[in-house]
Amino acid sequence: MNTNNKHTGFKKLSFATLIAVYFLILVGGVVRSTGSGMGCPDWPTCFGNWVPPTDVKELPKDYKEYYANYRLEKNIRFAKLLNFIGMPEKADQIVNDESITVEGDFNVYKTWTEYANRLTGATIGFLIFAMMLGSISYLREDKTVFYLSVLTFLMVGFEGWIGAFVVSTNLMPWMITIHMVLALMIVLLLIYINFRIRRNSLNSTAPDDKKMIITLTVLCLATMGIQIILGTQVRESIDIVATELSFALRETWISKAGLSFLIHRSFSLLILGLHVWLLYSVLKNRHQSTFIKNIGRYVLALIAIEIMSGIIMAYFGIPPFIQPIHLLFSTIIFGMLYYMYLVIVNSKNKIATS
Repeated sequence: MNTNNKHTGFKKLSFATLIAVYFLILVGGVVRSTGSGMGCPDWPTCFGNWVPPTDVKELPKDYKEYYANYRLEKNIRFAKLLNFIGMPEKADQIVNDESITVEGDFNVYKTWTEYANRLTGATIGFLIFAMMLGSISYLREDKTVFYLSVLTFLMVGFEGWIGAFVVSTNLMPWMITIHMVLALMIVLLLIYINFRIRRNSLNSTAPDDKKMIITLTVLCLATMGIQIILGTQVRESIDIVATELSFALRETWISKAGLSFLIHRSFSLLILGLHVWLLYSVLKNRHQSTFIKNIGRYVLALIAIEIMSGIIMAYFGIPPFIQPIHLLFSTIIFGMLYYMYLVIVNSKNKIATS
Protein backbone atom coordinates (compact mmCIF):
# COMPACT_ATOMS: atom_id res chain seq x y z
CA MET A 1 0.00 0.00 0.00
CA ASN A 2 1.21 3.51 -0.83
CA THR A 3 2.41 5.27 2.35
CA ASN A 4 0.53 8.47 1.53
CA ASN A 5 -2.73 6.55 1.03
CA LYS A 6 -2.10 4.57 4.21
CA HIS A 7 -2.04 7.73 6.31
CA THR A 8 -4.77 9.71 4.50
CA GLY A 9 -7.21 9.23 7.37
CA PHE A 10 -4.73 10.46 9.97
CA LYS A 11 -3.85 13.50 7.86
CA LYS A 12 -7.52 14.47 7.58
CA LEU A 13 -8.05 13.88 11.30
CA SER A 14 -5.03 15.95 12.34
CA PHE A 15 -6.09 18.86 10.13
CA ALA A 16 -9.70 18.68 11.35
CA THR A 17 -8.44 18.70 14.95
CA LEU A 18 -6.35 21.81 14.30
CA ILE A 19 -9.37 23.61 12.82
CA ALA A 20 -11.47 22.48 15.80
CA VAL A 21 -8.94 23.94 18.26
CA TYR A 22 -9.07 27.27 16.43
CA PHE A 23 -12.87 27.09 16.65
CA LEU A 24 -12.57 26.48 20.39
CA ILE A 25 -10.41 29.60 20.72
CA LEU A 26 -13.18 31.54 18.94
CA VAL A 27 -15.85 30.06 21.22
CA GLY A 28 -13.69 30.82 24.25
CA GLY A 29 -13.42 34.41 23.06
CA VAL A 30 -17.22 34.61 22.80
CA VAL A 31 -17.53 33.23 26.34
CA ARG A 32 -15.13 35.82 27.67
CA SER A 33 -16.54 38.79 25.74
CA THR A 34 -20.10 38.01 26.89
CA GLY A 35 -19.04 37.45 30.49
CA SER A 36 -20.29 33.86 30.38
CA GLY A 37 -17.23 32.22 31.92
CA MET A 38 -19.01 31.61 35.21
CA GLY A 39 -22.21 30.45 33.55
CA CYS A 40 -21.36 27.06 35.06
CA PRO A 41 -19.95 27.46 38.58
CA ASP A 42 -18.56 23.93 38.77
CA TRP A 43 -16.44 21.72 36.49
CA PRO A 44 -16.69 19.40 34.58
CA THR A 45 -20.43 19.32 35.31
CA CYS A 46 -22.67 22.39 35.11
CA PHE A 47 -24.68 22.98 38.28
CA GLY A 48 -24.00 19.37 39.13
CA ASN A 49 -25.46 18.01 35.88
CA TRP A 50 -24.08 17.02 32.48
CA VAL A 51 -26.92 18.98 30.87
CA PRO A 52 -27.38 22.40 32.51
CA PRO A 53 -30.69 23.81 33.75
CA THR A 54 -32.82 26.17 31.69
CA ASP A 55 -34.51 27.93 34.59
CA VAL A 56 -33.42 29.06 38.05
CA LYS A 57 -36.39 27.14 39.47
CA GLU A 58 -34.50 23.94 38.71
CA LEU A 59 -31.84 24.95 41.24
CA PRO A 60 -32.05 24.75 45.04
CA LYS A 61 -32.61 28.04 46.88
CA ASP A 62 -29.16 27.93 48.47
CA TYR A 63 -27.29 27.23 45.19
CA LYS A 64 -25.18 30.39 45.52
CA GLU A 65 -23.89 29.46 48.95
CA TYR A 66 -23.36 25.84 47.93
CA TYR A 67 -21.23 26.62 44.85
CA ALA A 68 -19.34 29.41 46.64
CA ASN A 69 -18.28 26.88 49.31
CA TYR A 70 -17.55 24.27 46.64
CA ARG A 71 -15.15 26.65 44.87
CA LEU A 72 -13.59 27.81 48.14
CA GLU A 73 -12.66 24.24 49.08
CA LYS A 74 -11.20 23.66 45.63
CA ASN A 75 -9.21 26.91 45.79
CA ILE A 76 -7.71 26.01 49.15
CA ARG A 77 -6.33 22.80 47.63
CA PHE A 78 -5.06 24.75 44.63
CA ALA A 79 -3.40 27.33 46.89
CA LYS A 80 -1.52 24.55 48.67
CA LEU A 81 -0.18 23.40 45.30
CA LEU A 82 0.87 26.95 44.38
CA ASN A 83 2.71 27.28 47.70
CA PHE A 84 4.45 23.98 47.04
CA ILE A 85 5.73 25.10 43.61
CA GLY A 86 6.94 28.46 44.92
CA MET A 87 4.05 30.84 44.14
CA PRO A 88 2.99 32.01 47.63
CA GLU A 89 1.71 35.43 46.46
CA LYS A 90 -0.71 33.85 44.00
CA ALA A 91 -1.76 31.35 46.65
CA ASP A 92 -2.52 34.14 49.15
CA GLN A 93 -4.46 36.02 46.50
CA ILE A 94 -6.67 33.01 45.79
CA VAL A 95 -7.37 32.28 49.46
CA ASN A 96 -7.82 35.86 50.70
CA ASP A 97 -9.70 37.50 47.81
CA GLU A 98 -13.33 37.22 48.93
CA SER A 99 -14.64 38.31 45.52
CA ILE A 100 -13.46 34.98 44.08
CA THR A 101 -16.18 33.08 45.91
CA VAL A 102 -19.00 35.53 45.15
CA GLU A 103 -21.63 33.62 43.19
CA GLY A 104 -23.58 35.50 40.54
CA ASP A 105 -27.24 35.14 39.66
CA PHE A 106 -28.25 32.32 37.32
CA ASN A 107 -28.39 33.47 33.69
CA VAL A 108 -29.62 30.88 31.23
CA TYR A 109 -27.89 32.50 28.25
CA LYS A 110 -24.50 32.64 29.96
CA THR A 111 -24.91 29.11 31.28
CA TRP A 112 -25.60 27.65 27.85
CA THR A 113 -22.86 29.74 26.21
CA GLU A 114 -20.33 28.29 28.64
CA TYR A 115 -21.86 24.84 28.16
CA ALA A 116 -21.35 25.13 24.38
CA ASN A 117 -17.71 26.00 25.11
CA ARG A 118 -17.34 22.86 27.22
CA LEU A 119 -18.99 20.66 24.60
CA THR A 120 -16.55 21.99 22.02
CA GLY A 121 -13.65 21.29 24.37
CA ALA A 122 -14.88 17.76 25.05
CA THR A 123 -15.18 17.11 21.30
CA ILE A 124 -11.59 18.22 20.81
CA GLY A 125 -10.54 15.90 23.62
CA PHE A 126 -12.02 12.96 21.71
CA LEU A 127 -10.38 14.14 18.46
CA ILE A 128 -6.97 14.39 20.15
CA PHE A 129 -7.45 10.93 21.67
CA ALA A 130 -8.33 9.54 18.22
CA MET A 131 -5.21 11.25 16.84
CA MET A 132 -3.06 9.60 19.48
CA LEU A 133 -4.45 6.20 18.55
CA GLY A 134 -4.05 6.89 14.83
CA SER A 135 -0.45 7.99 15.29
CA ILE A 136 0.50 4.46 16.31
CA SER A 137 0.68 3.70 12.57
CA TYR A 138 3.68 6.08 12.37
CA LEU A 139 5.77 4.22 14.95
CA ARG A 140 7.89 2.50 12.31
CA GLU A 141 8.18 5.41 9.90
CA ASP A 142 8.33 8.46 12.16
CA LYS A 143 8.17 7.94 15.92
CA THR A 144 8.17 11.70 16.47
CA VAL A 145 4.61 11.92 15.13
CA PHE A 146 3.48 9.38 17.74
CA TYR A 147 5.34 11.03 20.61
CA LEU A 148 4.02 14.48 19.69
CA SER A 149 0.49 13.13 19.46
CA VAL A 150 0.82 11.66 22.94
CA LEU A 151 2.24 14.95 24.21
CA THR A 152 -0.67 16.85 22.65
CA PHE A 153 -3.14 14.53 24.36
CA LEU A 154 -1.42 15.10 27.72
CA MET A 155 -1.40 18.85 27.11
CA VAL A 156 -5.13 18.84 26.41
CA GLY A 157 -5.67 16.95 29.68
CA PHE A 158 -3.56 19.52 31.53
CA GLU A 159 -5.48 22.32 29.82
CA GLY A 160 -8.74 20.82 31.06
CA TRP A 161 -7.31 20.55 34.59
CA ILE A 162 -6.27 24.21 34.49
CA GLY A 163 -9.73 25.06 33.15
CA ALA A 164 -11.25 23.67 36.34
CA PHE A 165 -9.27 26.19 38.39
CA VAL A 166 -10.10 29.01 35.97
CA VAL A 167 -13.70 28.39 37.02
CA SER A 168 -13.02 27.84 40.72
CA THR A 169 -11.01 31.09 40.94
CA ASN A 170 -13.89 33.02 39.34
CA LEU A 171 -11.93 33.74 36.15
CA MET A 172 -8.87 35.32 37.73
CA PRO A 173 -7.14 37.18 34.85
CA TRP A 174 -3.73 35.52 35.26
CA MET A 175 -5.39 32.09 35.26
CA ILE A 176 -7.15 32.92 31.99
CA THR A 177 -3.80 34.00 30.54
CA ILE A 178 -2.21 30.65 31.48
CA HIS A 179 -5.20 28.89 29.93
CA MET A 180 -4.73 30.88 26.70
CA VAL A 181 -0.97 30.26 26.51
CA LEU A 182 -1.54 26.51 26.90
CA ALA A 183 -4.10 26.61 24.09
CA LEU A 184 -1.55 28.34 21.86
CA MET A 185 1.05 25.67 22.68
CA ILE A 186 -1.44 22.97 21.67
CA VAL A 187 -2.01 24.80 18.37
CA LEU A 188 1.73 24.84 17.68
CA LEU A 189 2.03 21.13 18.43
CA LEU A 190 -0.82 20.34 16.03
CA ILE A 191 0.68 22.57 13.34
CA TYR A 192 4.02 20.81 13.62
CA ILE A 193 2.35 17.39 13.43
CA ASN A 194 0.43 18.50 10.34
CA PHE A 195 3.62 19.79 8.76
CA ARG A 196 5.64 16.70 9.60
CA ILE A 197 3.19 14.26 8.02
CA ARG A 198 2.96 16.37 4.85
CA ARG A 199 6.52 17.66 4.44
CA ASN A 200 7.51 15.10 1.78
CA SER A 201 4.73 16.29 -0.52
CA LEU A 202 5.44 20.01 -0.19
CA ASN A 203 8.52 20.10 -2.47
CA SER A 204 9.20 23.73 -1.63
CA THR A 205 12.17 25.34 -3.39
CA ALA A 206 14.56 27.27 -1.15
CA PRO A 207 14.80 31.01 -1.84
CA ASP A 208 18.16 32.51 -2.83
CA ASP A 209 18.38 34.47 0.44
CA LYS A 210 17.02 31.70 2.64
CA LYS A 211 18.85 32.73 5.81
CA MET A 212 17.60 36.31 5.61
CA ILE A 213 13.98 35.24 5.03
CA ILE A 214 14.20 32.74 7.90
CA THR A 215 15.52 35.52 10.15
CA LEU A 216 12.67 37.80 9.11
CA THR A 217 10.11 35.07 9.72
CA VAL A 218 11.54 34.41 13.19
CA LEU A 219 11.37 38.14 13.95
CA CYS A 220 7.74 38.22 12.84
CA LEU A 221 6.99 35.14 14.95
CA ALA A 222 8.72 36.61 18.01
CA THR A 223 7.03 39.99 17.77
CA MET A 224 3.64 38.39 17.16
CA GLY A 225 4.13 36.16 20.20
CA ILE A 226 5.06 39.20 22.30
CA GLN A 227 2.01 41.02 20.96
CA ILE A 228 -0.28 38.16 21.98
CA ILE A 229 1.20 38.23 25.50
CA LEU A 230 0.77 42.03 25.61
CA GLY A 231 -2.81 41.52 24.47
CA THR A 232 -3.48 39.17 27.38
CA GLN A 233 -2.09 41.80 29.76
CA VAL A 234 -4.39 44.41 28.22
CA ARG A 235 -7.24 41.98 28.63
CA GLU A 236 -6.30 41.43 32.29
CA SER A 237 -6.38 45.20 32.88
CA ILE A 238 -9.73 45.55 31.12
CA ASP A 239 -11.18 42.63 33.10
CA ILE A 240 -10.31 44.44 36.32
CA VAL A 241 -11.84 47.70 35.06
CA ALA A 242 -14.97 45.91 33.80
CA THR A 243 -15.47 44.21 37.16
CA GLU A 244 -15.04 47.49 39.04
CA LEU A 245 -17.65 49.12 36.80
CA SER A 246 -20.01 46.12 37.01
CA PHE A 247 -19.52 45.60 33.25
CA ALA A 248 -21.13 48.97 32.49
CA LEU A 249 -19.67 52.03 30.67
CA ARG A 250 -17.79 49.91 28.10
CA GLU A 251 -16.70 53.06 26.26
CA THR A 252 -14.45 53.99 29.21
CA TRP A 253 -12.69 50.64 29.64
CA ILE A 254 -9.87 51.28 27.15
CA SER A 255 -9.02 54.69 28.63
CA LYS A 256 -8.62 53.02 32.02
CA ALA A 257 -6.49 50.12 30.73
CA GLY A 258 -3.30 52.10 31.30
CA LEU A 259 0.21 51.68 29.88
CA SER A 260 -0.29 48.10 28.72
CA PHE A 261 -2.80 49.20 26.08
CA LEU A 262 -0.55 52.02 24.81
CA ILE A 263 2.36 49.60 24.39
CA HIS A 264 0.12 47.01 22.71
CA ARG A 265 -1.23 49.62 20.29
CA SER A 266 2.18 51.05 19.38
CA PHE A 267 3.75 47.60 19.00
CA SER A 268 1.27 46.81 16.22
CA LEU A 269 3.05 49.34 13.96
CA LEU A 270 6.34 47.46 14.37
CA ILE A 271 4.57 44.21 13.54
CA LEU A 272 2.99 45.71 10.44
CA GLY A 273 6.35 47.02 9.24
CA LEU A 274 8.10 43.67 9.76
CA HIS A 275 5.38 41.78 7.89
CA VAL A 276 5.48 44.20 4.96
CA TRP A 277 9.25 43.65 4.80
CA LEU A 278 8.78 39.88 4.98
CA LEU A 279 6.21 39.83 2.17
CA TYR A 280 8.36 42.10 0.00
CA SER A 281 11.38 39.81 0.51
CA VAL A 282 9.35 36.72 -0.33
CA LEU A 283 7.66 38.17 -3.42
CA LYS A 284 10.84 39.55 -4.98
CA ASN A 285 12.59 36.18 -4.74
CA ARG A 286 12.27 34.35 -8.06
CA HIS A 287 12.93 30.91 -6.55
CA GLN A 288 10.42 31.23 -3.71
CA SER A 289 7.46 28.85 -4.07
CA THR A 290 3.97 30.16 -4.82
CA PHE A 291 2.76 28.41 -1.67
CA ILE A 292 5.00 30.53 0.57
CA LYS A 293 4.17 33.70 -1.35
CA ASN A 294 0.46 33.06 -0.78
CA ILE A 295 1.01 32.48 2.95
CA GLY A 296 2.85 35.81 3.09
CA ARG A 297 -0.04 37.56 1.35
CA TYR A 298 -2.66 36.01 3.63
CA VAL A 299 -0.69 36.83 6.78
CA LEU A 300 -0.31 40.50 5.82
CA ALA A 301 -4.03 40.71 4.98
CA LEU A 302 -4.89 39.23 8.38
CA ILE A 303 -2.49 41.67 10.08
CA ALA A 304 -4.40 44.54 8.46
CA ILE A 305 -7.75 43.09 9.61
CA GLU A 306 -6.32 42.51 13.09
CA ILE A 307 -5.20 46.13 13.38
CA MET A 308 -8.59 47.32 12.12
CA SER A 309 -10.40 45.20 14.72
CA GLY A 310 -8.14 46.70 17.40
CA ILE A 311 -9.05 50.20 16.23
CA ILE A 312 -12.75 49.33 16.38
CA MET A 313 -12.36 48.05 19.95
CA ALA A 314 -10.41 51.14 21.02
CA TYR A 315 -12.80 53.72 19.60
CA PHE A 316 -16.18 52.00 19.71
CA GLY A 317 -16.41 50.75 23.28
CA ILE A 318 -14.97 47.24 22.79
CA PRO A 319 -17.94 45.67 20.97
CA PRO A 320 -18.36 42.11 22.31
CA PHE A 321 -18.52 40.58 18.82
CA ILE A 322 -15.11 42.04 17.88
CA GLN A 323 -13.18 40.66 20.86
CA PRO A 324 -13.28 36.96 19.86
CA ILE A 325 -12.41 37.85 16.25
CA HIS A 326 -9.40 39.87 17.42
CA LEU A 327 -8.21 36.94 19.54
CA LEU A 328 -8.82 34.34 16.83
CA PHE A 329 -6.99 36.24 14.09
CA SER A 330 -3.93 36.78 16.28
CA THR A 331 -3.62 33.03 16.88
CA ILE A 332 -4.22 32.24 13.19
CA ILE A 333 -1.49 34.69 12.17
CA PHE A 334 0.92 33.16 14.68
CA GLY A 335 0.11 29.67 13.43
CA MET A 336 0.54 30.59 9.75
CA LEU A 337 3.88 32.23 10.47
CA TYR A 338 5.04 29.11 12.29
CA TYR A 339 3.99 26.89 9.38
CA MET A 340 5.70 29.27 6.97
CA TYR A 341 8.89 29.03 9.04
CA LEU A 342 8.77 25.22 9.00
CA VAL A 343 8.30 25.08 5.23
CA ILE A 344 11.14 27.53 4.50
CA VAL A 345 13.57 25.86 6.90
CA ASN A 346 12.91 22.49 5.25
CA SER A 347 12.91 23.82 1.67
CA LYS A 348 15.38 22.32 -0.81
CA ASN A 349 17.92 24.25 -2.84
CA LYS A 350 17.11 24.51 -6.53
CA ILE A 351 19.16 22.08 -8.62
CA ALA A 352 21.17 23.96 -11.18
CA THR A 353 20.64 22.96 -14.83
CA SER A 354 23.17 23.38 -17.60
